[in-house]
Amino acid sequence: MKQTKIVASISDRRCDQDFIRKLFFAGMNVVRMNTAHATEEGIRTIVKNVRAVSPHIGIMIDTKGPEVRTTGVDEPLEYKTGDVVKIFGRPEMDSSHDIVNVSYSDITKDVKVGDDILFDDGELDMQVIENVGPMLIAKVQNDGTLGSHKSVNIPGEHIDLPALTDRDRHNILLAIELDIDFIAHSFVRNAADVMEVQKILDEHNSDIKIISKIENQEGVDNIEEIIDASYGIMVARGDLGIEVPIERIPGIQRSIIRSCIQKKRPVIVATQMLHTMINNPRPTRAEVTDIANAIYYRTDALMLSGETASGKYPLEAVQTMARIAEQAEKDKLRDDDIEIPTDGDCDLREFLAHAAIESTKKAGVAGIITDSETGRTARNLAAFRGPVPVLAICYKEKTQRWLNLSYGVTPIYQREQVSSQYMFFAALRMLRQKGYIKDENKIAYLSGSFGEGGGTTFLEINKVKEVFDRSYQFHLPGSAKVDVDE
Repeated sequence: MKQTKIVASISDRRCDQDFIRKLFFAGMNVVRMNTAHATEEGIRTIVKNVRAVSPHIGIMIDTKGPEVRTTGVDEPLEYKTGDVVKIFGRPEMDSSHDIVNVSYSDITKDVKVGDDILFDDGELDMQVIENVGPMLIAKVQNDGTLGSHKSVNIPGEHIDLPALTDRDRHNILLAIELDIDFIAHSFVRNAADVMEVQKILDEHNSDIKIISKIENQEGVDNIEEIIDASYGIMVARGDLGIEVPIERIPGIQRSIIRSCIQKKRPVIVATQMLHTMINNPRPTRAEVTDIANAIYYRTDALMLSGETASGKYPLEAVQTMARIAEQAEKDKLRDDDIEIPTDGDCDLREFLAHAAIESTKKAGVAGIITDSETGRTARNLAAFRGPVPVLAICYKEKTQRWLNLSYGVTPIYQREQVSSQYMFFAALRMLRQKGYIKDENKIAYLSGSFGEGGGTTFLEINKVKEVFDRSYQFHLPGSAKVDVDE
């Protein structure tokens, strides 16, 4: 079974329960909704159908963030190299061949002569040759076509837009109402952008987690403070590959993954993972290698976009990604694990999680069980990227869904209030029944002596057979002795 998590983008045009169920059984852990395309009614339908399929599936919703787009056109505009075009910041007016209007009114304040303006994910390049008051004059650099409401990128420039649009605020309130699990905030430039979203969540007592999408040079430059302010990070390689030189993307991806792991934050790699499978049933060799390399770099999760939202082979795309992930996890080298310093001021939870992972190498431990209210211990275990399954028994349904982004963690929601002793035996039986552990293996258990919410305080290692053989004597710290029928 794969340990890398899969996020799949779902469109409201194709979100029936049977479709979602097939993706779930194929290996999808989190559903992502793109608000650039979905209506409020569509978002409500997706959430309703996902929850009907399984309460265990995480749900993520995007914001648009501080982006710039062109205005509408009557029909696609054809450009030839050398054409001269006027560009205005007039969001209320449609565009024509000679005059392109964009959604950012103050574009002339932030753009200089010599800057390249890239439209439609870089498909069309215009270079600014004059900045005249309210107007930019630009020369077309390549033959291309421009349609309605296409993306506008100005590499190397800070665009002074607010972190949230009115539509973003509406969708955040909708996410709170629907109890969605994650908000993926687009074009995050600094920690202040993250806090704009967090402020709204706090005002409504919401525990939704923020995933910051890194899509420009400012986000890369401020990555450490952004990670500290976020629950997790998405390396959104689409716009990032336009905003920074494309040859830098692999290095940036690797560096962000390392920083997230060291700070014990989930990290997602996204964009064009299996792009060919939008129209073809098989991926390219390069795409397979790209997925494997992201896993070798130690990402927590991978994301599919158009492959599952609108592609011809959505189920095959998830199945393919799951197979590649499972093989890459077998092939990766332990020598390449990212070192997480545990010297100095690491807390007890982190120390015990590290000891549990070390026990898989030095004491023959074949599985780890933990119970959790917040998921912090499980995320610590995920950061150390151990080779054995981690079963996290969650006291809250939300915690289970949050852990759907953490590498190697199988989260299970414990609905009934039972003793930690009982939960431990139930989890142990599950691991044995599914073939993850055998009687001759050792099992590690991380928990707390002070009950739910008291934090992780101990690590216990036992041989599986002895636990079952001596269940009448077995006693965990902080729990009453109970007899458990094997």
